[in-house]
Amino acid sequence: MKFTDGQWMLQPGVVAHYASEAYDVERSETGLTLSATTRVIRHRGDTLQGPLLTVRISSPMENVARVRIEHFSGAAVRGPFIPLTRSKDLPVKTVLEEKSSSLQTGDLRIRVAKEPWEISFEANGRVLTKSAPRGIGYLQWPGRGNFLHEQLSLGVGESVYGFGERFTAFVKNGQIVENTNKDGGTACEQAYKAVPFYLTNRGYGVLVNETGPVSFEVASEKVARVQFSLEAESLEYFLIYGPTPKDILQRLTALTGRPALPPPWTFGLWLSTSFTTNYDEKTTTGFIDEMRRRELPLSVFHFDCFWMREFNWCDFAWDSRMFPDPAGMLRRLHERQLKICLWINPYIAQRSPLFAEGQRGGYFIKKTNGDVWQTDLWQPGMAIVDFTNPEATKWFTSKLRALVAMGVDAFKTDFGERIPTENVVYHDGSDPVKMHNFYTLLYNEAVFNLLKEVRGQNDAVVFARSAYASGQRFPVHWGGDCWSTFESMAESLRGGLSLGLCGFGFWSHDIGGFEGLPPVAVYKRWLAFGLLSSHSRLHGSSSYRVPWVYDEEACEVLRVFTKLKHRLMPYLYSAAVEASRTGIPVMRAMVLEFPNDPACATLDRQYMLGSSVLVAPIFNEEGRAQYYLPDGVWTHLLTGQTRVGGRWYEEKYSFTEAAIFVRGGTALATGSREDRPDYEYAKDVALTLYQLDDGATTSTTIVDERGQSFTATIKRQSSDVRVVWDRPLPSGWSVQVAGEEKQSVAAGKSEHAFRLS
Repeated sequence: MKFTDGQWMLQPGVVAHYASEAYDVERSETGLTLSATTRVIRHRGDTLQGPLLTVRISSPMENVARVRIEHFSGAAVRGPFIPLTRSKDLPVKTVLEEKSSSLQTGDLRIRVAKEPWEISFEANGRVLTKSAPRGIGYLQWPGRGNFLHEQLSLGVGESVYGFGERFTAFVKNGQIVENTNKDGGTACEQAYKAVPFYLTNRGYGVLVNETGPVSFEVASEKVARVQFSLEAESLEYFLIYGPTPKDILQRLTALTGRPALPPPWTFGLWLSTSFTTNYDEKTTTGFIDEMRRRELPLSVFHFDCFWMREFNWCDFAWDSRMFPDPAGMLRRLHERQLKICLWINPYIAQRSPLFAEGQRGGYFIKKTNGDVWQTDLWQPGMAIVDFTNPEATKWFTSKLRALVAMGVDAFKTDFGERIPTENVVYHDGSDPVKMHNFYTLLYNEAVFNLLKEVRGQNDAVVFARSAYASGQRFPVHWGGDCWSTFESMAESLRGGLSLGLCGFGFWSHDIGGFEGLPPVAVYKRWLAFGLLSSHSRLHGSSSYRVPWVYDEEACEVLRVFTKLKHRLMPYLYSAAVEASRTGIPVMRAMVLEFPNDPACATLDRQYMLGSSVLVAPIFNEEGRAQYYLPDGVWTHLLTGQTRVGGRWYEEKYSFTEAAIFVRGGTALATGSREDRPDYEYAKDVALTLYQLDDGATTSTTIVDERGQSFTATIKRQSSDVRVVWDRPLPSGWSVQVAGEEKQSVAAGKSEHAFRLS
């Protein structure tokens, strides 16, 4: 939200009160409390009237500063609040001096200048950012409300990333970002997964600790500042020091929660019925039979909305006209070693038998007059489950429990963005405006916890569209409604990379696009991109996404990349374990892995899959791959050709090929299975060494499906290579240098040496 009219003037009607002087500073064991006057105090008469802002600076964990700004503090504090794993402040070192004061947490120093007002965030002798004069403001805007804002400075060349799953330009400088979940599709500035967090290439990130609709002006009002504002009497944010982007994400997710580890079967290919297509048991069985006949490995079959009867969403009852024997059907699908996913949402249509049940129990969001809140948007007369009511949550999940008992393995938790804010009340008295963004956390948490309880800690997964800060705890998330074009394929990738830079470890998208029938070239190129993502799903709106609908070559493309992903599972699953332990995503923006390479600062059409494999999808009919390789020597994963890094390349690939390169110095673990993603990752492993320089040492860790790790340390000295594992190996391991002959390693060994040819 813009409060100013250019450099000198305010918007008509706005009255601004800016923090001007740290009039006095009090310190405690856990921080500093500043009385910030909104004018410089020259004499006692200046102390009359206000506003006076209270600013408290503290630290919930090392290298993280908490800044809380308050105007009026007498109002009742109403949630909901972003769930934090560390809410208490730590003891910190503080210094009070005549003209400035400071607080130290780890390597991060926060310095407060008395006059003129300034809060400076510093690390290792340099300023990261600062709240300069007119940075903290209390704005009164008659007819619109009272707002607090903070403005943090941007340096020359500083780029801003994040804000959740954003489909606009990857670097957010110059953009207005409204932190409100909306069901807008991927072709606009709205987001299904709004996250009030950004990081920059200057070594820090900022999480605005609010669930309300924070408005960001990212170098768009003041071109050298990021402004965030909220209609409220208080505003709180965390400044998180890195110095690297990975350090920032590790601290962010230590604060808001780490992603759960999805079970191995989820990394295989998911096939959906699509949305409005006509299907029944015969149709779905036909798809599955044809996939098997064509040797197209399939792991999960997903039933979208019309597994339930029209107008009844959600009643959680199979449409008996199309599925007369659902329990038997699920049993037969399980016999084919398939997992089953069902589409759900938290809305109960008026025609659903569950509507009266929920109304009697008081399980729905209500109007202020006590009526059930209803709308005709999406399902006629639908109500929304109130997950702030524990009994409503128990009731809702009881319906899912019955489906899991029938044989359902996962749920696609669709929607959760269209949550009303006016004339509504919640069971626990939550602020309806704050609940708009927060609702999705309660929804996905309820479903995820039900699956965790029934299926076990290590076998729970949802396929979620909406999210908010800390929502990474309940994976997997997918990118929502995209068009079937190359442009939409690229915007989907931008959204996924931005979400990954907010601590979300696992992400997927609708292969081929959701809306419309994709041209054959789009479909085939999207297949490669989709199978080289953390999770892979074929899904559309009004048309099927089975490959033979497009042409015979599409079947071969799907076969090639599905089998490739399966072979890569020892590597990919270890990257997934890393994401669950650190918050560093499986799919990584180039700037995350190469923060010191200026050429990577803006790259959004390629990414790292884990730390060692670079993927550059193709976004054109001609088959031209345009990609940048950072410094070093890179080896094409499939052809073995090498490329020198530090430069751009452009070359053509057939549909069964792709630009996939392995980073020099990598020991890449691949498996022997091509037919499925879930197998014994530590058995029959091929460890391939890529461009290991003379005298260099590298290491890699494989985590198997049971959580047992095998760490290999590899050292090259002249022509001699020595590999040492931290534990004896199972059977079937081999080691090779890329392009050379394999060296078998006997079971039970923990060391192997060989000479380069």
